[in-house]
Amino acid sequence: MTFLERAKDLVAQMTVEEKISQMRYDAPAIERLGIPAYNWWNECLHGVARQGAATVFPQAIGMASSFDTDMMYRVATAISDEARAKYNEFKKFGNTEIYQGLTFWSPNINIFRDPRWGRGHETYGEDPYLTGRMGTAFIKGLQGEGKYRKLDATIKHYAVHSGPESLRHEFDARVSDKDLYETYLWAFKYCIDNADPSAVMGAYNRVGGEPCCGSKRLLSDILYGEFGFKGYVVSDCGAIVDIHAHHKITGSAAESSALAVNMGCQLNCGKAYHWLKEAFERGLVSVETITAAVEKLFEARFRLGMFDDDCEYDNIPFDVVECRKHTELNRKMAQKSMVLLKNDGILPLKQGMTVAVIGPNADSKSVLLGNYNGTPSRYTTLLRGIQDASEGKVIYARGCHLYRNPNPESWEEHPLREAIIAARKADVVVLCMGIDPSMEGEEGDAYNGDMSGDKKDLSLPLGQLDLLNRLVREGKPTVMVNVSGSCIDLRDADAHCNAVIQCFYPGAEGGNALADILYGKVSPSARLPVSFYRSADDLPPFEDYSMENRTYKFFKGECLYDFGFGLTYSEIKEDWKDENTVVLTNCGEYDTDYSVLKFCYVSHKELRDFKCVHLKKGESITVKF
Repeated sequence: MTFLERAKDLVAQMTVEEKISQMRYDAPAIERLGIPAYNWWNECLHGVARQGAATVFPQAIGMASSFDTDMMYRVATAISDEARAKYNEFKKFGNTEIYQGLTFWSPNINIFRDPRWGRGHETYGEDPYLTGRMGTAFIKGLQGEGKYRKLDATIKHYAVHSGPESLRHEFDARVSDKDLYETYLWAFKYCIDNADPSAVMGAYNRVGGEPCCGSKRLLSDILYGEFGFKGYVVSDCGAIVDIHAHHKITGSAAESSALAVNMGCQLNCGKAYHWLKEAFERGLVSVETITAAVEKLFEARFRLGMFDDDCEYDNIPFDVVECRKHTELNRKMAQKSMVLLKNDGILPLKQGMTVAVIGPNADSKSVLLGNYNGTPSRYTTLLRGIQDASEGKVIYARGCHLYRNPNPESWEEHPLREAIIAARKADVVVLCMGIDPSMEGEEGDAYNGDMSGDKKDLSLPLGQLDLLNRLVREGKPTVMVNVSGSCIDLRDADAHCNAVIQCFYPGAEGGNALADILYGKVSPSARLPVSFYRSADDLPPFEDYSMENRTYKFFKGECLYDFGFGLTYSEIKEDWKDENTVVLTNCGEYDTDYSVLKFCYVSHKELRDFKCVHLKKGESITVKF
């Protein structure tokens, strides 16, 4: 029997009440049928999250900057190994609790259309093609290629979803059909066509007046109709309640639940489907629709091997969690996630120099982890990585608070002078500045109150700008390492520092990876997956979802650093023979990875393909697209 046939046979034995109970993310046991309780909610955006020790890879936006789908597939395979290993132990308790199952609500393939969006670092950037390619590699690595599914991947948040976080429960995103299909839905279709993801998560907002989790156009017509999606849909957490409580489309939880289920949302994260029985009794949803929904859900559970004893993934041992192989892979991916934006020749640093490592992000664990993260049992901050790699003296000074300026008359620490002393005693200054996940994130995550996780602008905190401008007056060679999950205004750093590195939240091996780049153990090879604008004043209002004057495709101004920009320590010559053939020659002194990008130019510049290769010094290779 197929997985679907087995699901149909099992669901046929359930009462209506039992069927409805299985449409909740925290599905209870049905003991008479031998069905254990199962919690569908799990996360693995860049490593197994929220369930103890795990390998924490760079945040998604950092992995996107590698432009390396092979590495992304290897990372996702490592993540799914660790997820299965944990599940194999958790299931011995007889059921699974939250964050212990096999159904993962990752990856986030929304388009990072505006750098003020706090959750943009969960995405693969601003380009639909890059997002589709990286998302496909990630999904394939999670789901495996065996008889059974290794994990279920869930692409989210469907659709047209990228802030503002403070309005997400009531916001109506208005977009043209052109922007809808060419920008906001493109990666969803690409992933469905090329990776067969198990699930789609509906977003909180409305699109064109319809709530995403109850939209006939988005779910019934486009997702299941035009795109031919065969999997199941889960609501974002609490999104069904939003339909009546905030969008005011329906009058009650029962009506909202019926709307969502009728349009194709089979699984609810939240409490709304507790009222689905009332909806059924009122005739708002049929037993046939409920039955078909539950059959989809149990087809997924059968496909994951939950009810069988011959699943090829049941023997993955717990020893794979944070194993040496995964740690080495993590370090490599972190190296490939850091973008060299400026270098006047100061990098790589010479060994034996006295280095002053200064800044509020230098010894921060949180900047390694991003959000939706696991907990590494060992990790290396940026400071520790430099200390471990340096053969000279390393002096550390925090320099300033991450975002708050101390009252001059208070008893708080005043660290500026310590930073000046450190700079004066050093041969070179490495400034580790930027923001952290407490300053950009999901609704309610960030400290800045009314912004609910979003950024109000692109500026560095004032205290950090003061520190930067004060230290460059000391005249020492200075390397600026900006740590953030999004575009920051780096005009001052670009003007006054000898080198600038964009370090996205780099994972548990971030400090080692940064040191590898600073001291030339590896050549940087990453490219920006987002445009680095000069100011938010150059952009349309945050609430405007038109793509006009947004991203590298449509922006009318001049960026400080363009999408796709990134330097290496070598000199790579691109000799295009035709639109699909390029000869790459390493004319420099360093071996390096290199991602070659193929753009087309019609009405606007557009990424059409990319390949990551390794070039030894003096080597030439031909790349065909």
